[in-house]
Amino acid sequence: MSVMKEPSGRRSVQIEFEVPGTPEEVWQAIATGPGISSWLMPAEFEERDGKPVALKLSFGPGQEARSTVTVWDPPRLFAGQGECLVPGSPPIASEWHIEAQAGGTCILRLVHSFFASTDDWDDQLEYVESGWSAFLFTLQIYLRHFRGQCSTLMNWMVPAAGSEAQVWESLTTALGLKGVSVGQRWTAPAGVPALGGVVEYLSQSPYDALLRLEKPGPGVAAFGTVDMGDGCRVGMNLYLYGDHGAATAARETPLWEAWFQEHFPTPAEPSQSE
Repeated sequence: MSVMKEPSGRRSVQIEFEVPGTPEEVWQAIATGPGISSWLMPAEFEERDGKPVALKLSFGPGQEARSTVTVWDPPRLFAGQGECLVPGSPPIASEWHIEAQAGGTCILRLVHSFFASTDDWDDQLEYVESGWSAFLFTLQIYLRHFRGQCSTLMNWMVPAAGSEAQVWESLTTALGLKGVSVGQRWTAPAGVPALGGVVEYLSQSPYDALLRLEKPGPGVAAFGTVDMGDGCRVGMNLYLYGDHGAATAARETPLWEAWFQEHFPTPAEPSQSE
């Protein structure tokens, strides 16, 4: 979807996505800290006088995004404004609209916008838009199969040598995902930490795969590769649901650390002469 431009200078992209659940259930998933943490990233709302005033998202050590809440109208709409992750770009506004549909579903409409007098930052809106696909499908899986359950997140983002296509080939081959199709039941091959379930989503643009997990416990595994401009990264988010999620994560984390180090080792620091 292309960027919409208005005479006022407002530029925006809009995404519509159908999700299962009532407006109240969808609101809990997209407008509370525990809900957002169950399909996106660890999230926390700051409150003042009992009303949310800001949202903090943690994308990893030293990578925190904060946005000010500008509209709060449960269970229909909340909006916020914050800095884009790219230094120097205009502040970006986000609106989350929930519209009830027949049959126990809702349309979730997400609008990102900013004001600019040139086209210089339009590609940032398009990048933000493309980055939502896997997360919104994770939200859909969460609402359909794990609605209301708490989540423990295991998260990796590691550098990898080669183009996105080459890194994706290496990743899917190592995981035994090469050639699988949506709806297929899948189990990781020997040498991979215990992982198995149903393939829910596959994409080649961007490179993403989502698995609804049965082992090591109920959850969702999201794998992907992305070109960050200074090289490619391999990402994995493992959302583990239910009361045993934290214990499972503690057991599995060192196994995945070793797996990533074997297949995508940390680049050696360049030696410096004295």
